[in-house]
Amino acid sequence: MNDELQAIALELRTIAAFGLNFAQSPHDKERFEGVLAAAARLTAVLDNKSPQDTLTHFQANHFAVGPMASGEAVVMKDDKILLIQRGDDGLWAMPGGITDPGETLAETAVRELWEEAGIHGTATQLLGIFDSRLWHSKKKIHFYHAVFLIETENWQPKGNEEVTDVAYFAEDELPLLSPGHHLRVPFVFKQLRGEAKLPFFDSNSDNRE
Repeated sequence: MNDELQAIALELRTIAAFGLNFAQSPHDKERFEGVLAAAARLTAVLDNKSPQDTLTHFQANHFAVGPMASGEAVVMKDDKILLIQRGDDGLWAMPGGITDPGETLAETAVRELWEEAGIHGTATQLLGIFDSRLWHSKKKIHFYHAVFLIETENWQPKGNEEVTDVAYFAEDELPLLSPGHHLRVPFVFKQLRGEAKLPFFDSNSDNRE
């Protein structure tokens, strides 16, 4: 239920953000400010935060509503996939992060692989673009996750302050995975075996299991 309400709050926030950007009359602006306030109240209830603080944040970040893009790296060694352990929740994920301005999606994946796992590589194949809503990433902002196969001659990862651990895992020994990754990582194994579409893209809004 909370996931559905978060999605509704994001939809209201998005409508308000774009409405405020294009509103021509004071009356239209007032209406969209009301929609933004409603989105803030709903989000505050779900997050157990102050409605006014949430509204202030929304007002200062009108366009931080998505869609946003991220690049993720797939490095394989002996049929095992490289994963990093997140420092915030202890769950495991493919190296990746938000795309910076002026950066391609492939560059993001390569950069994040270096920053999080200490491995230099080259993006050689787009595995897919995954919609965060359909792959249950539990993001408050709508994301598109671009996943790339990375080739490297440096297979040995190095941990840093951003992650707790870095290791390779076989398909049948995967650790507890971060939301979204719990579906994308097993799917990547299927892709690399030729059992799933390559590259993958979401063609409609059906819900993934």
